Amino acid sequence: MRAALVQLNVGEDPALNLPATLDHIRRAAAGGAEFVLTPECTNALSGNRRHQQSVLRHEDVDPTLAALRNEAARSGIWLLVGSLGVLTQDADGRFANRSFLIAPSGEIAARYDKIHMFDVNVSETEIYRESSAYRPGAKAVLADAGFAKIGMTVCYDLRFPHLFRGLAQAGAQILTVPAAFNHITGAAHWEVLLRARAIETGCFVLAPAQTGFHSEAEGKGRRTFGHSLAVSPWGEVLGDAGVEPGVTFVDLDLAEVAKARNRVPSLSHDREFSTP
Repeated sequence: MRAALVQLNVGEDPALNLPATLDHIRRAAAGGAEFVLTPECTNALSGNRRHQQSVLRHEDVDPTLAALRNEAARSGIWLLVGSLGVLTQDADGRFANRSFLIAPSGEIAARYDKIHMFDVNVSETEIYRESSAYRPGAKAVLADAGFAKIGMTVCYDLRFPHLFRGLAQAGAQILTVPAAFNHITGAAHWEVLLRARAIETGCFVLAPAQTGFHSEAEGKGRRTFGHSLAVSPWGEVLGDAGVEPGVTFVDLDLAEVAKARNRVPSLSHDREFSTP
């Protein structure tokens, strides 16, 4: 089957971001993709909580989600909306960083809220506290898309291999890692971590990404790494989008999952051990 990774450079206004996203999805479908994936923060990327509160919406009235569901149905594709920032009913007002798997009917087949929050000091000037605006999810999600079982993750989850192992042992054949990966950590770790997760699990890993500089009206903005990546179950890079927004096609043979796991059946070799 043919998949397509959509690489975006979104700003902080969902309404302005949507046309380019729809255009890329349509190009992907026209190119024969049956499974199209967009990055983390497909609707907007902003570090300003007040601004986020003003532009984000609850899932049931989110115009970006509605438009993407309609496009999946119009094009007859499976669509992984990498994530949207959505409002919640939480008392502290924090948002959810939520990934959606949309069926060709336009229905939501699965939802996943990002579990691991990016609370790090990359450098003296690159400091992130994702948990101040977003509340973490608490449930791993395995979705059955018919053509494959899909384990859903988001960005910083990539650094927690037990999540990926658990998804693979539950039956995942494809692992999705939509991201807005920091340009510094991306240059150092993005490819090697994605290849490691594929090798460890014997899964295809599909990682659509944000790229470039994302300006903010009230803030310094941020830079993301790009390089949306598709990796085979044997750890081979099947597609690398580079740093420009666009669409990267990759053809997947799901038989490669069983082949890789038969060659190195490590998913069935767990042993109990005591910790230090």
